[in-house]
Amino acid sequence: MNHFINRHSVTSGVVGAFALAASILPSAAAAAAPGGETLANARNATAIYTDAGAAPAAGYELLTDAAGIACIDQAGEGAMGVHFVKGALVQSGTLDPARPQALVYEVGSSGRLELAALEYVVIQSAWDAGHSGPPTLFGQKFMLNPADNRFGLPAFYSLHAWVWKHNPKGTFEPWNPDVHCANGSTANGASPDEDSAPEPM
Repeated sequence: MNHFINRHSVTSGVVGAFALAASILPSAAAAAAPGGETLANARNATAIYTDAGAAPAAGYELLTDAAGIACIDQAGEGAMGVHFVKGALVQSGTLDPARPQALVYEVGSSGRLELAALEYVVIQSAWDAGHSGPPTLFGQKFMLNPADNRFGLPAFYSLHAWVWKHNPKGTFEPWNPDVHCANGSTANGASPDEDSAPEPM
């Protein structure tokens, strides 16, 4: 069964989650979860989402940029793919390898979504309220996305982990030259399918 998602209602919900998280008081500043910081643990914990239909069922919602584009790419760099974000995890401000704020899917040749990467996200203002430096996970420092980002979201820290698809540029690089957005570059092309799970790499 295909799961089609209304871009406008879902995107507004995700943006609202970011805005709410940005208003977190210092007393509830973002925190990193202790232990379990291995890529193997993250991969095992997210194996269920290789069935793309499991993402919306678990509360992950499609995120598009300000132009309504779902499959995110960058000329000369490659692409990230299609993001499904769980607003509750963004609001929690907690970084847990087993619970990524976003699942990133590649649009396959058939138009089905195939899990490619995990993305960990924390709002900058919430994190900086309780920390002197940017967050780290898997021994990697998060990158800062300024407030003038293409999603129209508050400034946030993020880290991609390509645990389901090889990235020749590096496991933690945001762009993957082997991911393309020729198919499903708009929200209407993003359709999680219960039969779309790729073979484990």
